[in-house]
Amino acid sequence: MIIAHYAHRLPADYDVDIIRNRASSRGHLFDAVPELTFKGFLLRERGRFGATQNEYSSLYLWRRDEGFRNFLVDGRFKSVTDSFGRPQIETRFVLDAHKGSGEAARFLYREEQDIGPDTDLTSAFAAEIERNREAAQQAGVVAATVGVDAQSWKFSRILLSEQEPSGREQGTAYQVLYLAKPLLAELPIVASRQREPAVVRSSTAMGLWERAHRHIERRSRISDNSLR
Repeated sequence: MIIAHYAHRLPADYDVDIIRNRASSRGHLFDAVPELTFKGFLLRERGRFGATQNEYSSLYLWRRDEGFRNFLVDGRFKSVTDSFGRPQIETRFVLDAHKGSGEAARFLYREEQDIGPDTDLTSAFAAEIERNREAAQQAGVVAATVGVDAQSWKFSRILLSEQEPSGREQGTAYQVLYLAKPLLAELPIVASRQREPAVVRSSTAMGLWERAHRHIERRSRISDNSLR
């Protein structure tokens, strides 16, 4: 799987309703794109949700690199370059991607985390995968994925969420104007950790109570016999 993300910085006085209309009119064109898990039409609007500038961007999660390759070469990318010029596309190899319990993604959060030069990569990858799966189980999360940039050595953490920014989130928040999700439903869901069944806990507690009760009865009989 591959994460692909590109952005277009917009003037401070840009009418962002143009971007909203673009997402509304073009979003459905990606609803059935082969090998596309999801595409977010994203907006950072100056003065809202912590944004200091206007920016329109697109973030894709591709199931296979052939899908990304075909998007670039079959002419679909031309609509981007014709409207905004040729952007720099950031790509990440996906380490983990899971679906959450949320349904309607209103915001996307992206966080970058540098990997130190002395960091053990095997341990770092394992920890990041575990962290992503824990993130996928948070309330309101639609999907969580983490990728690695193996050139500059950093993790990119992507979270699709129903919840708007509260100020406690890490990274950059984007409004999701439209989410095309051809294969989102095929992402795995994190299995809940198995807990000891309630009946077992109850049986254990009952056993302890019965043993304690028998002990008290024995003490009582011994005391009665000593008084006779």
